[in-house]
Amino acid sequence: MTTRGLSSGGLCLVLGGARSGKSAYAERRAAETSLDKVYVATSEAYDEEMRERIARHKALRAEAGWYTIEEPLALAETLAVERGGDRVILVDCLTLWVTNLMMADRDVDAAASGLVEALSETTGQGPVLLVSNEVGLGIVPDNAMARAFRDHAGRLHQQIAAIAEEVVFVAAGLPLTLKG
Repeated sequence: MTTRGLSSGGLCLVLGGARSGKSAYAERRAAETSLDKVYVATSEAYDEEMRERIARHKALRAEAGWYTIEEPLALAETLAVERGGDRVILVDCLTLWVTNLMMADRDVDAAASGLVEALSETTGQGPVLLVSNEVGLGIVPDNAMARAFRDHAGRLHQQIAAIAEEVVFVAAGLPLTLKG
């Protein structure tokens, strides 16, 4: 694996399906740097199984030297504050963030634009890996909310891919570089 773009403050978008290995890939990329590791988790716990999952993941990350920030909504603001210095930031994941915005009745397009702007304004101020589920490979969803989610996620991915130095698609744990 290479660290191109990460040590110089680059932006890497890591896409893939559910359980494709995209998070593990992003974590390995971050671990390859000599930088402090910050994990921005966007997940929210709506039930006991998810609370247990979050606690387990947070404990594993702490053992591996990660500092975790749980931020389900204010992602642009968090990155504007946290990016820089001797840190690599991993955000996992953008599609959960889009879900959170939709569930909170937030303007997803405005939030996405704010995130892209924050990432653009902090270019070169520390590496960021953004993990997200590629949701555009399946059938057209049968309901309006699912279609809106797919559309929001797809537009967000395109906007971030346009400014990212590197875009990687992960399937079956295997990375395929799309850009960079």
